[in-house]
Amino acid sequence: MVSGPFERGRSRPADPTALKILVAGAFGVGKTTLVGAVSDIKTLQTEESLTEAGRPVDDIRAVSGKRSTTVAMDFGRITISDSVIVYLFGTPGQERFRFLWDELARGALGALILVDTRRLADSFSVVDFFETRGLPFAVAVNCFDGAIRYPPEQVRRALDLDEDVPVMLCDARERASARDALVAVVEHALHRSARQRSAVS
Repeated sequence: MVSGPFERGRSRPADPTALKILVAGAFGVGKTTLVGAVSDIKTLQTEESLTEAGRPVDDIRAVSGKRSTTVAMDFGRITISDSVIVYLFGTPGQERFRFLWDELARGALGALILVDTRRLADSFSVVDFFETRGLPFAVAVNCFDGAIRYPPEQVRRALDLDEDVPVMLCDARERASARDALVAVVEHALHRSARQRSAVS
């Protein structure tokens, strides 16, 4: 006799919805740190040491303490709720690996853009990437130790973001803070999708 939660006559719980989110940003903004802090599983990382050979193409003056860099992607997974699982794909930060972003973005619901206010100009090309492709995104200001903490609305104006783009402060080292930022991406992307469906119906 079959017993338990799947006995005859009872409905089987629905499988959770799997979503894909990119964690993107310029070189050294904390993408690998965020994925590692929030992931429920051991993260897949493609870190390689920075060497003298890469100095002509990798400007590390603003991140002098950085000793390694992502050369393909970071991968992690977080369960947002019983019904939603998010797969995280962290992008490489250097311009020379930007060609990988289009492939990583394939099938993504949206993106979380991490920014460093000490190097905000580095984030314009990242914002342009997602705006050009019409992929929803939220912006999280990674609160580095010693960096001035500007109000989110000031960052929005500096990056010339639309009013509906979520902008928030975040500590990429803290799981709860990183999770909140990812939830903001999911909610924003789903709300935008619902508005678009409503507009065409």
